[in-house]
Amino acid sequence: MRILIADDDRLSTTMLARALEQWGFEVVVAHDGAAAWEAIVSNKPPALAILDWMMPQIDGIDLCRRVRATALRSPVYLILLTARNSRADLVAGLEAGADDYLTKPFDPDELRARIHVGRRTLALIANIKRLTGLLPICSYCKRIRSDHDYWEQVESYITEHTDALFTHGVCPSCMAKVMAELDASDIGA
Repeated sequence: MRILIADDDRLSTTMLARALEQWGFEVVVAHDGAAAWEAIVSNKPPALAILDWMMPQIDGIDLCRRVRATALRSPVYLILLTARNSRADLVAGLEAGADDYLTKPFDPDELRARIHVGRRTLALIANIKRLTGLLPICSYCKRIRSDHDYWEQVESYITEHTDALFTHGVCPSCMAKVMAELDASDIGA
């Protein structure tokens, strides 16, 4: 799993990166919020991000809000790791979109356990991809109008918007109808 560490304290990021690498994770480091944002929206985004609250350019809270307000290609589990330890800070962090909150100095075993929670959560999310809302479908041909105003086959649309795969067959009533049409065309020929 790819993990982003976003913290302007270079000593902290070095120590944390070493621990994560020893636990078998691929680590990316950003020393400010803008660099963290670029890593999150890159072609190879992290699955999990450990964010400091106080960073230059974009702080951890604003970064959480930005991540939650953006339709990313894959979800990112956000852990705020900060020296801010009041109950109000914890609530503010979670309200901003953090999935978890841990205060510095942190216990390595607790961080590892919270990362495992994040991994399990992401695995569950990966198994859930569903359509929501209304589907504009033609009542005659059963094609669906896509997001770009094109009419396409139902299976094409569903394949594009979910992880469902299709196989095709012919139901008994349609088989009888097709066979009758073929028989009628043979007679007429």
